[in-house]
Amino acid sequence: MYKILKTEGRAKRAELQTVHGTIQTPVFMNVATVAAIKGGVSTQDLEGIKNQVVLCNTYHLHLRPGDETVYRMGGLHKFMSCNKPILTDSGGFQVFSLAQNRRIKEEGVYFHSHIDGHKLFMGPEESMRIQSHLGSTIAMAFDECPSARADHDYVKMSVDRTTRWLIRCKNEMDRLNSLPYTVNPHQLLFGINQGAIFDDLRIEHARRISELELDGYAVGGLAVGETHDEMYHVLEEVVPYLPQDKPTYLMGVGTPANILEGVERGIDFFDCVYPSRNGRHGHVYTKRGKMNLLNARYELDSKPIEEGCGCPACRRYSRSYIRHLLKSGEMLGMRLCVMHNLYFYNNLMEEIRTALDEGRFAQYKKDMLESMREYGEEQRAPGGDIAKNWKKG
Repeated sequence: MYKILKTEGRAKRAELQTVHGTIQTPVFMNVATVAAIKGGVSTQDLEGIKNQVVLCNTYHLHLRPGDETVYRMGGLHKFMSCNKPILTDSGGFQVFSLAQNRRIKEEGVYFHSHIDGHKLFMGPEESMRIQSHLGSTIAMAFDECPSARADHDYVKMSVDRTTRWLIRCKNEMDRLNSLPYTVNPHQLLFGINQGAIFDDLRIEHARRISELELDGYAVGGLAVGETHDEMYHVLEEVVPYLPQDKPTYLMGVGTPANILEGVERGIDFFDCVYPSRNGRHGHVYTKRGKMNLLNARYELDSKPIEEGCGCPACRRYSRSYIRHLLKSGEMLGMRLCVMHNLYFYNNLMEEIRTALDEGRFAQYKKDMLESMREYGEEQRAPGGDIAKNWKKG
């Protein structure tokens, strides 16, 4: 059950009750693509950094270790020893971004594994069955994620197919939840709004999928090539046409500034790999912007990453020591940076919720955006030697 507790403009302060616990929103979901957060962060670690929700990926877990394996182990919660809600992405984005030689048909997508090239097929029913095996709290519908720069005719055809796929996802999820040996018979289903940067397609699709009375709705196909202004414009246009009495999820976004802008436009759920990916490269988030701990200026700096921060890294270690670990290639350096970044994001969401509770979100957003300009906030994840052997994610 989703309950709105407070509003400020379009911004919502709410909670979503699930079988695995109540989620306070707005919320950031910590990305554990293959049932683990890159950087050596365990589910036990997450309990101490204000985590509420973990996001895992259907496509990757289907390939390794296999959803049948996870099912036989009792589902994701038991498999990764997680006592918090878990959302599983449908795998659609990965099918379209990672897979080789894909062919899109009405029944689904034929493609080759990005790992070893073997032939695979995934459609709405397959995605729902895999996610049912995983037993996540929230399952995402299988969709096509067209390029932000695709032409209008193609995007319209794609959106129409995504709508038909969504209906099939809902029917299959209803069937799976009724079976006696389903891991989580209370699994929720979120649909995904698509339409690239075309207002008419986005709005029409929002209207159509809203009629299906799903458990929640996501805005997908953003942060894939469009500008930040274009993304914000899409949110301003489409969110009012999604059910206001259901949670709204902005997929794959983003920076702290993106989150503040998204909350202002009515978004409840966010996820992004930036905190973990940037942390593995020694880039850490603070209320004054993003710092690169590899810079020589921190060699003799005895201060924590951020003074006053309650994360495990800041409570005990100096910038100088963490920089030394990073320069030495010690994994502990990456781990501490990732844990700090995840804590920063989760704490940011807690502060946003408090500001909404107290009716001062607009001022909080203004103050945070001004504060983060001191160091500057890069919009793209960096590269570098520290994490050269790590895969993206």
